[in-house]
Amino acid sequence: MEDFFNQSENVIPHIGDQAPAFRSVTTQGTIYFPGDYLGKWVILFSYPTYFSTIYTSEFMAFTCMYDDFKAINCELIGLQVDRLHSQIAGLSSIKEKPEYKGMKDVEMKFPLIDDITMEVARKYGIIQPDESNSKVFRAVFFIDPECIIRAIIYYPLSISLNFDELKRIIVALQTADAFRVNTPTDCHIGDEVILSPANSYSIAEERFESKKEDKKYTEWFFCTKELSEEKVMNVN
Repeated sequence: MEDFFNQSENVIPHIGDQAPAFRSVTTQGTIYFPGDYLGKWVILFSYPTYFSTIYTSEFMAFTCMYDDFKAINCELIGLQVDRLHSQIAGLSSIKEKPEYKGMKDVEMKFPLIDDITMEVARKYGIIQPDESNSKVFRAVFFIDPECIIRAIIYYPLSISLNFDELKRIIVALQTADAFRVNTPTDCHIGDEVILSPANSYSIAEERFESKKEDKKYTEWFFCTKELSEEKVMNVN
């Protein structure tokens, strides 16, 4: 295990990989990942700098939506290559001064990692090559209760996250896992879902011919069904 924590490679993990383990001092105390998060979904997100408009608006939104993420069994972890006192100063500034879209006096409830050694950032492959040590990719990792990376988003410095989309991705993954279905374009809680493709034409044809009342068939390969918001929200 000690060799694992001493890894220095800056290798980007892939969807389906085990999320790299770490223990870190944070603004909420020391955390052990994945040990402290077993059975929970996790959004691990990186951010490159404090005292910027993007940083400020994102942290205000994350804080205001924290209870929404908790309600779907999802925890948040922030990651930046910086010292703890700098992170605390940044959070204090956000709490005391700005107001944006009705959000103000926000207080962070989730941990921000002190990663001045870049240990965690390297494990997640987000150190920018040929840049100073303070530069990390802006990235979001969606990690399931078994510590598997299920989705990854990379985005540029000039564009902030869509927080409704982050929540939608978690709910869509939970829905797909629980009901063995796929989620269509722009799918939200309570919308129709798509049945997973049949593994043979004969099964698909039989499914199509049966025309069960709770399902809608447009072609043998495309079938949707109703899935209530209540069922989706009871997954966790």
